[in-house]
Order: sequence, then C-alpha cells, then structure tokens
Amino acid sequence: MALLMTDCPRCSTKNSTFDVQGQNSLGIVQANWVERFELYSICRHCHTGTIFICDNKDHNVREEIRAPGALVKRAGYLNDFMNIPGYVTLRDRAVELAPDFTPKDISAIFKEGATCASVECWNAAGTMFRSVIDLATKSLLPPEDNPEPSKAVRRSLGLRLKWMFENKVLPVELEELAEAVHQDGNDGAHDGTLSRADALDLQDFTQQLLTRLYTVPGRIEAAKKRREERRAAEGG
Repeated sequence: MALLMTDCPRCSTKNSTFDVQGQNSLGIVQANWVERFELYSICRHCHTGTIFICDNKDHNVREEIRAPGALVKRAGYLNDFMNIPGYVTLRDRAVELAPDFTPKDISAIFKEGATCASVECWNAAGTMFRSVIDLATKSLLPPEDNPEPSKAVRRSLGLRLKWMFENKVLPVELEELAEAVHQDGNDGAHDGTLSRADALDLQDFTQQLLTRLYTVPGRIEAAKKRREERRAAEGG
C-alpha cells in the first residue's frame, strides 16, 4: 500500500501517516521530467481525506510512476521520491483575473480580491477591490498643485468618484455601478459589515472600471500596432 507521511491539514497531527487512495497526474512541471500529482490520501489519525500536491524528485522512477494507478499500487512511503509542496484548498478555486492590459500592480490586488471572494471572505474582498479602485482613479487626478479637486475629495474614494463623474473624467455609464462604493470607501475595513452582494457589486464595478481605463485603450493600441506592422511589411 502506498503511504505518505506529513502533517494533517484536517486534524493538525504532526507527521501523520496517510493511506494513498487515488492519483491524478498534472503533467510535467519542471526540467522536462519532474511530474506533479494530486494524491487523494486518508489520515490514519482523523480518518479524513486530503488531496496532496506531490512532485517527483527522483529521475530514476519517472517512467514507472507515470502509468495510471502506479503510485497507488506502490508499496511503502512515497516521501522517498516525492516532495509535498502543498495540498488542494478553497484557494485553488478558479478566480477571475483582472481585465487585459491592467497594470501588474493593480492586477495583483484585483486577483487577491477575487481570491478572497471565491472563499467568501467578503470584507477582505471588498477592501481589496476598493484598493484597486483607489489606485486606478488616483492616476486620473490632476496634479496636486491644481486647486480642483479639493484635498478632501482627493482623500475620499467616494467623493473622488462623485467628482470624476460630475467632471466627465469617468464614463457616465459606470455611475450607477459606482453606488457599490460607499462614500467613505472603507466600510469593509472599518466595520466588517460587507455582505456577499456588496462585495460582488464592488467586483463588478472594479472590473468594468479597469476595462474602460486599460483594456479598451490597450486593445485599440494593439490593433494600431498590428496595422502599422502590416503596412510596413507591405512596403507602405
């Protein structure tokens, strides 16, 4: 019987023994031979199951463990030739990525918010989405030495959005969706009161805002570049 020894994520027992019941290959992930597997395993202490992520670390066994069911049928501890970098959790649920052409720093925060939403951490998700909106809209403000908008408007996300819609800095079509952003822009962080609907409304607004600010201009610029390249290839 195939076994694993590692800490149990379910009961927290250290160095528990697991009976390996099933395997699924995720393919080669490194060096043209390191294969990654998902191994469904039962803890002998709490008798609950976990899907561990395991990587082959022994070049010599790469062929024999590739056959369907080969790892499950293998006798002894698989730790001898496999690393265990993690296990499958709710974090592995598919999450929505930021729209195309979103800057990397903003995209990373959006992904963090979407990950929080996928595991139903609504307040954390709302806080991340507001951070995205905050960063994206600050870049649209006039220089600091400009009298408009006021310092209060610059500081407050809700007031800033209102000013931007009134001054046509943001597309008016987004204004109704912007109701998801409360005036102080910090309800989730300060009060912990965001509901599922609140967080998902924030996600919708954030996604549409990023699409208008980055995706549409990015696609237009990409199309323009392709056109210039075609013209150059055709000699004018």
